[in-house]
Amino acid sequence: MAALLVLPVAVGATTAATASADPVSARAPLSASPGPAHTQAPSGVTVDRVDWLTDRRVALWISSPSMGTPIQVQLLLARDWNADPKASFPAVFMLDGLRAQDNENGWTLETDAEAFFADKNVNVVLPVGGQSSFYSDWVAQDNGQNYQWETFLTKELPPILEGEWRTTQTRGVVGLSMGGTSAMFLAARNEGFFDFAASLSGMLTTTSLGMPQAIQYAMIDAGGFDSRAMWGPPSAPAWAEHDPYLLADRLKGVSLYISSGSGTTGPYDQPSGIPGVSTNYAGMGLEILSRLTSQAFATKLNTLGIPAQVVYRPSGTHSWPYWQFELHQLWPQLATALGVPADKPACSASGAIGGAAAAAPWIGDCLTPEYNVGNGVAQDFRFGRIFHSGETGAQPVAGAIGGSYQAVGGPAGALGFPTTPELVTPDGRGRFTHFQHGSVYWTPQTGAHAVKGAIRDEWARQGWEGGPLGYPVAAEVPTPGKPGAVQGFEIGAMYSAADTGTHAVQGMIMGKYAETGYEGGWLGFPKTSEIPVRDGGRFNEFEGGNIYWSPLSGAWAVENGPIFEAWKSVDYEAGRIGYPISDKFAIPGGVQQNFQFGYVTVIDGTAEVH
Repeated sequence: MAALLVLPVAVGATTAATASADPVSARAPLSASPGPAHTQAPSGVTVDRVDWLTDRRVALWISSPSMGTPIQVQLLLARDWNADPKASFPAVFMLDGLRAQDNENGWTLETDAEAFFADKNVNVVLPVGGQSSFYSDWVAQDNGQNYQWETFLTKELPPILEGEWRTTQTRGVVGLSMGGTSAMFLAARNEGFFDFAASLSGMLTTTSLGMPQAIQYAMIDAGGFDSRAMWGPPSAPAWAEHDPYLLADRLKGVSLYISSGSGTTGPYDQPSGIPGVSTNYAGMGLEILSRLTSQAFATKLNTLGIPAQVVYRPSGTHSWPYWQFELHQLWPQLATALGVPADKPACSASGAIGGAAAAAPWIGDCLTPEYNVGNGVAQDFRFGRIFHSGETGAQPVAGAIGGSYQAVGGPAGALGFPTTPELVTPDGRGRFTHFQHGSVYWTPQTGAHAVKGAIRDEWARQGWEGGPLGYPVAAEVPTPGKPGAVQGFEIGAMYSAADTGTHAVQGMIMGKYAETGYEGGWLGFPKTSEIPVRDGGRFNEFEGGNIYWSPLSGAWAVENGPIFEAWKSVDYEAGRIGYPISDKFAIPGGVQQNFQFGYVTVIDGTAEVH
């Protein structure tokens, strides 16, 4: 099938393009000519959420007016992001393939891009999602998606990047497969937006005989999408308006990189037993298609006198190991186009930080010299940072714990400097680092979260993660509507308020507390943590009453007042009417609450136990 689809393209590609002379130095980087100080943000574009995944990898959820939903974009921040907090950096947009996932960009899922870019002084922009979208604005919604990716990437996203995320208007784009097609037509359709564009195994003509049908087949296979919702029927103008081949003349001045394999078995393929044919049959056909369309596109560029670095590998299929290899190969050209050094500056780790680095070889090579942070110093490494102060010594912080630490301000924030390296929890399930004013705990199931202040003190008193609440599952946040704080844990939450202290609410008592409106309801803040009582029961005291639970009766709230006093008069749950089995409810002339072996009524202000 692949051979039949590519035959018409092969007929049109009469010559194999070769690399044009001096493609890297063909133009000055955009940074040489200043652009607007800041891109104007369209109305309604906001950052809804920020998750620090490591100290230099962050996930943003950006409200997109054009798509009508938050879009996740992950950033790999530049090497000097921490060391030079006033600097801004060029951007590299990394576009995914046809089967892009909704949780993470394929470049970080499938390649070493995060480690590779760690020593590069660029901000890497990783859009998440967009399966079968070709990163374009669609003419209609389909399959539950309202794709308007070109508007998002070129209009809505740049103001966010140029603001808090210190990104300049010097930009490159690298895409594989679907993303390679998109990299070329986005650069052509938005002249001056990108300084560099790379297609790795892209389909670089979309309107040649058979190509719309091939794209339709691929999109149905990858998510059940209809290409007519993308650009209309093949005769519609939008197909030509997104064809890199037809838009090639608009790429003058862009540093271009084009690569593809041959489709035959290469070093990263599993041979099938037939010479030249791997077990990746789909990848073989797709790479042949990419090769032929790339040849046609490169020939067009040569005809137009537009220089490009064109690399045809003698083997290789349509698969991630080859795209990872190609990313490493294209970097010197990309660095030149963006005006940044291709190699990291010389550095070394010495003194206390050098000793800590030697004790933690997993942290990798140094990326920066030491620099001042608060009352100490820090140094960045490929897989984390090492902090040093006279009071705490030198301690490494990395991974998700490093991300949580960064989210609360690092050493200048609420936690202060680290006082321990990353340690394994006693149950073997998680990891933690202690800091001067708190801790960060992590497990694969809960993520990494800081615990500090009164909440940490009470959590520690109850046994840390081995106590009744388990691990933290969220950050500490202010309670809405009332002065106080709350932090979520696996089995409940810890509440802290000036008048009531710091107490845990958990399990089914927490569920009942939620029904009443938490601290904003009539119960208010907890005044105690869970207290055991007879027959395996438990209760929490709150400002406005108590919640009682037992295995046989469930969890019910008893409000302070006549019913509670009447129940108290018969010795609470240990007395003759036992635990509550309902909330208070209205009856003619008053209210009633039921218990295991009786009930209490309040009529005309008089309480009676029945």
